[in-house]
Amino acid sequence: MQYRDFGKTGIKVSEIGYGSWAVGGNEHGISYGPTDDRESLLSIEKAIDLGCNFFDTADVYGWGKSEELLGRSLKGRRDRHVIATKAGSDFYQGYGFQTFTAEYVRFALEKSLSRLKTDFVDIYQLHNPPLELIENDTTYQVLRDLKQEGKIRAWGVSVGSSEEGLKALETGLPDSLQVPINLFASDSCQRLFERASARGCAIIAREPLANGFLSGKYEINARFASGDIRQSWPREFINARVKAARALSFLTLPGKRTLAQAAIRWVLEHQEVSTVIAGVKTAEQARENFTAGQTRALSAEELQMIDDLREKSFGL
Repeated sequence: MQYRDFGKTGIKVSEIGYGSWAVGGNEHGISYGPTDDRESLLSIEKAIDLGCNFFDTADVYGWGKSEELLGRSLKGRRDRHVIATKAGSDFYQGYGFQTFTAEYVRFALEKSLSRLKTDFVDIYQLHNPPLELIENDTTYQVLRDLKQEGKIRAWGVSVGSSEEGLKALETGLPDSLQVPINLFASDSCQRLFERASARGCAIIAREPLANGFLSGKYEINARFASGDIRQSWPREFINARVKAARALSFLTLPGKRTLAQAAIRWVLEHQEVSTVIAGVKTAEQARENFTAGQTRALSAEELQMIDDLREKSFGL
């Protein structure tokens, strides 16, 4: 495992991090299908064994369950690992609510600290706030206060696009930004990378496997279990991504590199990225994800073929 600077924070993080959305389970219908807690805990152990020290979660994942699993796993070795969690998805009121007031952020942090069995969070992030809040500097004052109080070491914003990230950089000067970056995404994030690098802001790359489709394991007309967010996606949308993944099959090297590993390696080609977080549900997925950096690097020819497909948007 290689490690990278987390912006200007002084924190070193594994270049591949653990995305813990999926291990929250599907009970509340906003995850990636059913999970087994024993297997989830084994996947965290495997990630640690393979050098992962960065764990990204959110209070809403499994309505606290993801944080609780991390708290159980990291108990007694908290000082060796970096925990990033998020607030703003106010599941305490029910599905679909968002709250970003200072009072709520403080309340949510205390709940997260209890579940994580820790007295501080390394990186505390606002979870996909609306643009009008991203552009309002007062939104971030509570995070600055919490950092001064020692409750958090750094703060950031999880955004849906590089444009939102640029707005957050201009307004609040966050320590980190979390943004979707994958082979399918048309957003190159180049301007965001340049601005973030200049300001010492860390970049957390999420969804490197494009909601699992870049694993290459799905077939046309794939069906998803109850509680899986993809269950309600349009059939045309799903099939287009299956076909796009097939177009990238040249990146698979039997016995040497899977499509998922190639997809993670492509994100790591962007040196501005501090860590790329791929979702994990099982120990086998952890093994595949966290050994991606040890697989054969993408060749100049492969990178050019990828660029050609991306310029055509994979037909998406």
